[in-house]
Amino acid sequence: MIVYPKLYLEKATDITEEMLLENNIKGIILDVDNTLIYYNKDLLKDVDIWCRVLQEKGIKFCIVSNSNKKEKVKMVAEKLKIPYISFGMKPLKRGLNKARKILNLKNEEIAVVGDQIFTDVIGANRSKMFSILVKPLETKDILITRIKRPFEEAIIHKYIKQRGEKENVHK
Repeated sequence: MIVYPKLYLEKATDITEEMLLENNIKGIILDVDNTLIYYNKDLLKDVDIWCRVLQEKGIKFCIVSNSNKKEKVKMVAEKLKIPYISFGMKPLKRGLNKARKILNLKNEEIAVVGDQIFTDVIGANRSKMFSILVKPLETKDILITRIKRPFEEAIIHKYIKQRGEKENVHK
């Protein structure tokens, strides 16, 4: 289903080298707001270390944010020392395709990590990339995102229930 992520994790830094290897992932496209930074613009704890460790293992990174606040996105990208695209227009493919070219990888070798189903997950799935949904860092959101959150929560609830049932069948 296009609204379901391939993986659902607590936070971006929970992504391990093993998870990436298991899924043949060689590059990660990261969202910014509520994925890497809190509403007040503080960076997720240890995300810089996590990013550097994975880069040392050969994983490539790029940021694709829907934010039109280029300076904010640039600030995060500079702290992590990775390229970025602001106003990425997810779930449209444009921003993700630009990132794919920067990473110089095939779509199926790229994971897209973000906190929203209707932008990050759908954009990744439409682009045939590996979608990883993370929980939002906090509940504070811009208005349009606050409107979408209850719908996303219903989808997540159904996804978790379905995944649990599938896991029970295979035991």
